[in-house]
Amino acid sequence: MNQFSRTQLIFGSEAMQKLSAARVAVFGVGGVGGYVVEALARSGIGALDLIDSDRVSLTNLNRQILATMDTIGRYKVDAAEERIHSINPDCQVRKYRMFYLPETKDQFDFHVYDYVVDAIDTVAGKLAIIEQAREAGVPVISSMGAGNKVDPTQLHVDDIYNTTVCPLARVMRHECRKRGIRSLKVVYSTEKSIQPYYNEDGNEPEMKGSGAARRPAPGSDAFVPSAAGLIIASEVVRDLTDFDPTGRTK
Repeated sequence: MNQFSRTQLIFGSEAMQKLSAARVAVFGVGGVGGYVVEALARSGIGALDLIDSDRVSLTNLNRQILATMDTIGRYKVDAAEERIHSINPDCQVRKYRMFYLPETKDQFDFHVYDYVVDAIDTVAGKLAIIEQAREAGVPVISSMGAGNKVDPTQLHVDDIYNTTVCPLARVMRHECRKRGIRSLKVVYSTEKSIQPYYNEDGNEPEMKGSGAARRPAPGSDAFVPSAAGLIIASEVVRDLTDFDPTGRTK
């Protein structure tokens, strides 16, 4: 018996050995990425690389699994490492307190990864991750927009070129086509964005980004980012183990 014995009942011992030997990089450990990390740690992944420059803030408490009153002010990768080791002390964790951008991509060797998760929200960074993973021959899955959504049942897994509705996916389709990227597995929502109640309290809206990219932060909740993260983790585990549930259904 171990903490993964119930998982082994579903996937089998050979699959669990594959997960234990796998190294997965998660770029962005916020609303979506935090739940990816949580589920992968609970699935027995042997090594996790965590890339994020942010600290936990008060406004993260409504949706991010790493955010508690006790972790406010801490780097998210530090809080994630502590949580991972409280679940699986044997998991190897490598932390990068940095923001991944095309300018910082040379600090990463994607050849060492078995899978890459893109859970960041800048287009330039997402494209750099995707291109670097493709050059290394490593599978990658990318999260599209999860902000201003309330219905997790409208999340889907598909190729980027089959996406609809999502504004971020539309931009990514265009940019992927320009770069000759012929396919990309993504998680996206077909729910139309909800208009946030900016300035309802009389205060200036919280801002994200910097310079010309600075913009009001989107609304978010505890439902959609978490569901997107769990869906992504499920795809990673199934791809790493070549799991086919059809042969095991009653």
